[in-house]
Amino acid sequence: MRNTASYASKASQSLGRLYDTGASPTRSEFQRDRDRIIHSTAFRRLQHKTQVFLAHEGRHFRNRLTHTLEVSQIARSIARALGLDEDLAEAIALSHDLGHTPFGHAGERALDRAMEPFGGFDHNVQALRVVTRLENRYAEHDGLNLTWETLEGILKHNGPLPHLGDLAELPVPADLRVNTHASLEAQVAAIADDIAYNAHDIDDALRANLVTLEDFLGVPMAGPIVEEVFALYPGIAAKRQTHEVQRRMITRAVEDVIVTAQENIASAGVSSPEDARQAGRTLVGFSAGMASNEKLLKSFLFNRVYRHEDVMVPVRESEAVVERLFAAYMAEADMPGRWGEAGRVVSGAERARIVADFVAGMTDPYALDEHQRLFDARPDFR
Repeated sequence: MRNTASYASKASQSLGRLYDTGASPTRSEFQRDRDRIIHSTAFRRLQHKTQVFLAHEGRHFRNRLTHTLEVSQIARSIARALGLDEDLAEAIALSHDLGHTPFGHAGERALDRAMEPFGGFDHNVQALRVVTRLENRYAEHDGLNLTWETLEGILKHNGPLPHLGDLAELPVPADLRVNTHASLEAQVAAIADDIAYNAHDIDDALRANLVTLEDFLGVPMAGPIVEEVFALYPGIAAKRQTHEVQRRMITRAVEDVIVTAQENIASAGVSSPEDARQAGRTLVGFSAGMASNEKLLKSFLFNRVYRHEDVMVPVRESEAVVERLFAAYMAEADMPGRWGEAGRVVSGAERARIVADFVAGMTDPYALDEHQRLFDARPDFR
């Protein structure tokens, strides 16, 4: 078995699960978490949820599932290099988007607006609801019964969440300590998310013909790599050049994170998982120079890609779909199955939370089917 650093999370020292399951003779507790996540219904639904671009046949755009798999691979690579528990980093990476709505961030914004009178909507909290309450596969309990460390990472991989207040209504094995940072493995999953979507959003934007590789020449982080690829491979097909840019971006970002994290961990005097939680800052991230360049790259993508009219047309339509569905279910429309049964006996904030759970769990196609059923209309995303 590979040696891990003193500051790595240890499966043998886990704070455990809400329901005792006994030890496995073949898998660590974090490996069991990973497997439970992969076999969940919520995980399979990710294949039909938008990442950035709505899936058009033949374009091979990323969806939430392919994005999640890319994040997981990057997270394992970084965790291995830092001597962390790869299985915990992978489990958190695989589950970090389980709370996302249909239609990507557009759907999330719409659902957050609709839920504003009832406490709002946060996809990290929703992911926690999914794995502790909404998954109903096991004979003896609701939820996936994950370890405390995985639950903590799902909730806090982006940092402390002091505004959340009391989470007592969620069944967890111990206090998730919203005021502290999460484990280094969770921080790895968070930065892996950034690395993955920076690289694949460039690829998808090029596939959508919203930008060209030449457009990135003056953009920090991407520009020098594009120049390098053009110099090395001037005569090859554009899609091959794109792949060379993408893989170099990922490699250099990962290498930057590894070196920076090692320096941060050493300078903070971290020698245990608890030291990392109490460090008062994120320890796994980009160097100052890379962080500045990444911010400028994101700004470029925001202006040239995410706010491009070809993207904004389906964004506006999909936000309207989510808003209409929420309003209809809150008013008079019945929800199917257990959702309808639960919703009929409550009102106000309680009904709103059930509606939000139902809508957030929808895939893009199911949301459109429900819109068709309720309003006899289907949005035109073209």
